[in-house]
Amino acid sequence: MTVYFIGAGPGDPDLITVKGAKLVESCPVVLYTGSLVPKAVIDRAQPDALVLNSADMDLDEITQVYVNAFEQGLDVARVQTGDLSIYSSLAEQTRRLKALGIDWKVIPGVSSFQAAAAALGQELTIPEQCQTIILSRASGRTPVPEKENLKSLAVHEATLCLFLSATLIRKVVRELEEVYPVTWPVVVVEKASHPEQRIVRGTLADIAEKMHQAKIRSTAMIIISKVFAIEEFADSKLYDPAFSHACRKATVVNDVVTVDNGATADQPAIPGHCDECR
Repeated sequence: MTVYFIGAGPGDPDLITVKGAKLVESCPVVLYTGSLVPKAVIDRAQPDALVLNSADMDLDEITQVYVNAFEQGLDVARVQTGDLSIYSSLAEQTRRLKALGIDWKVIPGVSSFQAAAAALGQELTIPEQCQTIILSRASGRTPVPEKENLKSLAVHEATLCLFLSATLIRKVVRELEEVYPVTWPVVVVEKASHPEQRIVRGTLADIAEKMHQAKIRSTAMIIISKVFAIEEFADSKLYDPAFSHACRKATVVNDVVTVDNGATADQPAIPGHCDECR
């Protein structure tokens, strides 16, 4: 018997992985986060499967579902939104399973920050301008370690993706204004990949008021990044015809044709996987 923790994706039922969908279809017990997981995902379950909504359960009750299934030798599809690696309560559930001697596996899913970037048609990193993405949240009823406060994260000028922070947007703005100018770009994607998805664009100066007017208070990804204001930037090295790597030889460097070994007088061939050459 195995408990399969399945990331169901950000909302669009088609964004669950094929592997995750097959497990929902085959497991005799399906435990899902009813407040967030689309019904269409759970409709894949077998007609005779035991389908339970965990929205009103506490950790003890959720654990009891696993214990009951274990005693009957039944696999469980534990379906949660997004990806299990981020704010998913995976750690506390698997800690219980480990103590009980119950096996589990994790099936990754698409995170809401990825769905938000897709909705924007936006790469969150730009060559030579921003090469880091920070995933975090504002400190509220759930505290954030002091060393991970927003001001300290903002110093890096990385793309900052904030989960679970829509109701704290004014606090977010106050903290970030101590580091960034008020013109710093902010984009909010509410219910990324859902049919009712909405996008609000602004700056630190006006994003809180725009969210208030739009009545956005939950299920929203807040992205603070200079990449939204950058239009001129260098191309990556990956497809640069003057750049050699393990998967491709350079063709032209300053109008100099490469020699047989891929090297030129201006730039030698560079070994390694091409993704590392970006």
